[in-house]
Amino acid sequence: MWRATEMTAVDERGMTKFFEEFEPPEGVKVELLRGEIVMMASPDLVHNLIVEEVQDQIPRKRWARLQTQDIDLIDEASEPVPDLVVLEREARPDSGRLLPSQLITLVVEVVSKTSVDRDYGVKRSIYAAGKVPAYLIVDPIVAHCVLLTVPVGKGDEADYRVQQITKFGEPLSLELLGTELDTSEFGTYPGVRPHRRP
Repeated sequence: MWRATEMTAVDERGMTKFFEEFEPPEGVKVELLRGEIVMMASPDLVHNLIVEEVQDQIPRKRWARLQTQDIDLIDEASEPVPDLVVLEREARPDSGRLLPSQLITLVVEVVSKTSVDRDYGVKRSIYAAGKVPAYLIVDPIVAHCVLLTVPVGKGDEADYRVQQITKFGEPLSLELLGTELDTSEFGTYPGVRPHRRP
């Protein structure tokens, strides 16, 4: 994984422009997170199957369920690419690379072996700053889901006020979507040391 160095606000605007024109190698996922370019290899099969499981359980008739969709966040030098983005089908734009965060109801990140700190840390703050109503972290390392709701604050100080942890195998209520996730089919990574993030 390669990261850009720390930058000033002026440098972050330049990095945003550079990022828009950057062509990553095939099979590499690239995100801009608060002025840092983060590149990751293609995810594990366990990761992809969980994304598919979550997507299939969200009713398609009402909700657009988009994978690898770049998000535009107001006042943020960030263009994250969540594993899954959920928004009202009627609210989605007809085209465009960047989806405005104010249209989104839920973002989902499935933790990989190298993304623990990003998913629980900087992305939590970024999505809260973008006022995304709900952020779901699905963690195949420690076999639980963390649902974050009620975003508050701005910039680096933004966070979610409410946190709910659900172990794999237990039902997870997604009230904002009017549905409940069955987590019993979510897999785990074999042989990965558990972390201590909530």
